[in-house]
Amino acid sequence: MAALTSINGGRCEAGDVHVIIGPMFAGKTTDLLRRIKSERSSGRNVAMIKSSKDTRYANDSVVTHDGLKFPCWSMPDLTSFRQKLGDDEYHKLDVIGIDEAQFFEDLYEFCCKAADHDGKTIIVAGLDGDYLRRSFGSVLDVIPLAETVTKLSARCELCGKRAFFTLRKTEETQTELIGGSDLYMPVCRQHYVSGQAVIESTRKNAIESFRVPTDSHTEVAPVM
Repeated sequence: MAALTSINGGRCEAGDVHVIIGPMFAGKTTDLLRRIKSERSSGRNVAMIKSSKDTRYANDSVVTHDGLKFPCWSMPDLTSFRQKLGDDEYHKLDVIGIDEAQFFEDLYEFCCKAADHDGKTIIVAGLDGDYLRRSFGSVLDVIPLAETVTKLSARCELCGKRAFFTLRKTEETQTELIGGSDLYMPVCRQHYVSGQAVIESTRKNAIESFRVPTDSHTEVAPVM
């Protein structure tokens, strides 16, 4: 690595940025944890950050959909991480993992400073697109900063083909709607395009499941 002069005048090695993207249920967090654990096994000091918006599994851990855990800092933004950790501990860090990166508005600025000036290895994992297949947060903005970009796929829940898109099962329209398999499913292109029919079918099945069965043999007493 090339040596750089940091903002505070000290010398540090240049860092690097690695981005992991894909739809929900593609194994992004699993890949992130694998890389972080590998870095730690190599003797490097690591830290994990996730958005405080994500409280699905645990407040103090990054948790995969299949239950793997790793302790983390739960933060409302990335800019305050160094202050929260303290300068001394921050300087000791070699690698920072960021999960659910789409929720951090200051992602680009943080990655720039941490890699370019502080010599950190940053591993970012997040959704590249929302349920409308539009750019989600600042994840795609970080790609020009990255040494490597990995796009993962899931398995289409409807046909088993490779899934690159996330289908929302409900009618809510806000971009940020945090949930799991109760709200979302990974789908291929064909089943994303026909997704509204799938959603309607899901809604109809839900309504039918709550329908009170009627007794066709009910007798009506005559009025005297």
